[in-house]
Amino acid sequence: MYICCRPQIRKNYPENMEHAKHYTGLSDAQVAESRRKYGENILTPPAREPLWLQLLEKFTDPIIRILLIALLASVGVACYQRLTAAQDSSVFLEPLGILLAILLATCVSFAFEVSANKKFRVLNQVNDDTPVKVVRSGSVCEIPKREVVVGDVVLLETGEEIPADGQLLEAIALQVNESTLTGEPLAHKTTHPEHFDPEATYRSDRALKGTTVMDGHGVMEVQAVGDATEYGKVYEGSQIDSRVETPLNRQLNRLSRLITYASYAVAGAIIAARLLLYFTGTDSITWIGAGSYILNTIMIAVTVVVVAVPEGLPMSVTLSLALSMKRMFAANNLVRKMHACETMGAATVICTDKTGTLTQNQMKVFEAGFYSYDGAGLGESATGQIIAEAIALNSTAYLDFSDANKIRALGNPTEGALLLWLHQNAVSYLSLREAVAITEQLTFSTERKYMATVVQSPAAGQAMLYVKGAPEIVLAQCATVLVAGKHLPVAEYRATVEQQLLGYQQQAMRTLGFACKALGEGERCFADGKLAAANLTFMGIVAISDPVREDAPAAVVSCLQAGIDVKIVTGDTPGTAREVARQIGLWSSADAADRHITGAEFAALPDETLLSRVLALKIMSRARPMDKERLVRLLQQKGQVVAVTGDGTNDAPALNAAQVGLSMGDGTSVAKEASDITILDNSFKSITRAVMWGRSLYQNIQRFILFQMTINVAACLIVLAGSFLGTESPLTVTQMLWVNLIMDTFAALALASLPPSEKVMRRKPRKADEHIISKKMATAILGSGLTFLLILFGILQYFKHDCITRLTQLSLHKFFACYFDFSSGNGLSPYELSLFFTIFVLLQFWNIFNAKAFESGRSAMFNLHKCLSGFVAVALTIGVGQFLIVTFGGEMFNVVPLHPTDWAIIVGATSLALWAGEGIRLIKRVFFARE
Repeated sequence: MYICCRPQIRKNYPENMEHAKHYTGLSDAQVAESRRKYGENILTPPAREPLWLQLLEKFTDPIIRILLIALLASVGVACYQRLTAAQDSSVFLEPLGILLAILLATCVSFAFEVSANKKFRVLNQVNDDTPVKVVRSGSVCEIPKREVVVGDVVLLETGEEIPADGQLLEAIALQVNESTLTGEPLAHKTTHPEHFDPEATYRSDRALKGTTVMDGHGVMEVQAVGDATEYGKVYEGSQIDSRVETPLNRQLNRLSRLITYASYAVAGAIIAARLLLYFTGTDSITWIGAGSYILNTIMIAVTVVVVAVPEGLPMSVTLSLALSMKRMFAANNLVRKMHACETMGAATVICTDKTGTLTQNQMKVFEAGFYSYDGAGLGESATGQIIAEAIALNSTAYLDFSDANKIRALGNPTEGALLLWLHQNAVSYLSLREAVAITEQLTFSTERKYMATVVQSPAAGQAMLYVKGAPEIVLAQCATVLVAGKHLPVAEYRATVEQQLLGYQQQAMRTLGFACKALGEGERCFADGKLAAANLTFMGIVAISDPVREDAPAAVVSCLQAGIDVKIVTGDTPGTAREVARQIGLWSSADAADRHITGAEFAALPDETLLSRVLALKIMSRARPMDKERLVRLLQQKGQVVAVTGDGTNDAPALNAAQVGLSMGDGTSVAKEASDITILDNSFKSITRAVMWGRSLYQNIQRFILFQMTINVAACLIVLAGSFLGTESPLTVTQMLWVNLIMDTFAALALASLPPSEKVMRRKPRKADEHIISKKMATAILGSGLTFLLILFGILQYFKHDCITRLTQLSLHKFFACYFDFSSGNGLSPYELSLFFTIFVLLQFWNIFNAKAFESGRSAMFNLHKCLSGFVAVALTIGVGQFLIVTFGGEMFNVVPLHPTDWAIIVGATSLALWAGEGIRLIKRVFFARE
């Protein structure tokens, strides 16, 4: 359904009336046929993954898979023990605890990601009902954007979004913001081939869906709609499932295999050794006795497997990621996908957009090179007032002051930069426009390359002609140059002007030349849409640029020092890209030419050739959307972990393909949908902070694995030793659940709450094939685990051969005497079991502090005052929790209250685990100084 609203097609601009054309457009029958053949002008929305499938994906985590196997084994053992009356119903607490660990880890992760995804459901909120002016059956009509079809003739006006891809039939001073597709904020459009920009990403007579008309107007014939447009192709590319396995997932997979193989090997060794001992050491073997022994042996082996599985690890990793997700938000990083928190720390390459990330995304005057302007107030001299009029009146742009923090240019961004310069010099452009009458005007066009305006100037007291445009074009119209209030012949000053222009161009600046002329009575300025006046006075050149963000150079240097390669991938010109790279310290005159490539050159080369060049590349200019995605995939083939930044629709495929996609806070909805993290302040500095957070998070996960695997090694070895000595495990199911699930979760919170360290930015990225348990960690785990085993085994032997009611009864001589006494002894009393449980837990409690200090090169007590609400509070919670369980746990935890004296002795004695670690760290700092 459309509305016919007017018979006129063209605006009545005087200079263009002779070019007016008549268009009939499509008939109703042709519209219907075109829609049937080419479809509607809408983008096919992505298929949403159902929530139940998203939840099931959480069970593909490698550690969760091990837990599921352990759950089945634990249920089997519990059922057997209950059916044989060997245990009461409490035997089901262990499988229940494992099930709880699985559900907590999967559901917390699922809930966080679902919540984050809701914030990003903006893609389908695009308004397809925006009215568009088209020509149909000889009349101009308004129709909804979704009803535009191939073949429609569309009228384009300033401020409007172009509804589809098409061929320009007319372009009157037409300038289009193509930043959403190419990164180019201002593309000049024309229908004259001789004026085409040879470096433009898309032909100068092409208008593209999703771009915006910034100035001028035009007419186009639609050639593609919906998914067939360039915008639609990029949108479709952003939906391709290009999920790459994250470095952390790969490492956790390897860890799960290690745990699986190690626990199976130990279980197999137990079965083999016990069967060997039984059949070689038993004189009389009966089928019933042998069957019972074999079944008992298998149960011991299964128990070892269950104890070896770190039940708290998935929950702890999830909590660490969730906590980092929340804290990164405070640092202007809105994380949508949890894994991105840590993956950012593994990044080896950052492919960054230029506009808005490295630069401020606002054109500003770099230098106002007016030869008669001395920097004083523009209103304090006649020359200054003339300059102010030349800028304010010879312009079609406006400034938007609605945001006090950032003034926005409405219309041509280059003209907006000039108005902003006036504002900074305390001149109100609006007041000048209201006070001065404009009599004639030629708007800017690609063909003319200048704009001219005639006004009745209060400053000059007569009619004035003001001209601005390409400096070489404007200078050619001039006879004199205004220098320090004097009119010098152009011939005498041309070399100076050309040298000044060359200097600006070498810095990839946009330049505008300004000229003026005092008009005589009735003097004619324009003829046939061109400038007729001659002998103008050249006023100077203004250099305009999108300035580099103040924090960008330091942030880029920080990434380079951290071993992360930074590559600029932009749709802008080669000169601009190189200049920005130079300003941020990424490019120098010594760099070889093959470190820069254009999108056209990149597309022409085969993958085999590019694979040998991609690591050395620093800049890709004039990049098209699929060029960026191809670059990401080639880098990944070289084993790189790639992060991509972008704010436009053109960046979406690359954002989707990268291990981490980083969209900008003011970017398009398509870019945000394809990304993993949104940088709210658009700053590259925030990206380096995300790297630091990621690396610190990985280090904290390593610290937790060090802590928990030490517990599991010690517990496993105790069960293993007990199986050969014929004694039951001194740790009950509920006690192990407290240690492996609740206590470990608190420990994960404590370690995850540690503040990020700047020190991690002085290290190189970890290798993609690196095991999450490093050699240092393995040494610490086995060393601490074996030490704890020797201590706990000795205590167990002592308690078994003596009746301990107070720790003050302990005798060191008897301790060593009982150590190798493998007789059955007197068994363990409830008080002795409570002592053993408390000693075991507090050894791990103090080991949290050793884990905190791992790889820090500092004392575990360093910066504790800065962690009072995090690490210290959680550590105290663990200690208090252990006291409450032992004091009030009773039969549920198989404990009895301990005497205060024994508490004091245990706390003091087990703290030796911390002080021993402090001693080792001190020796390393003194004798083996590290970074």
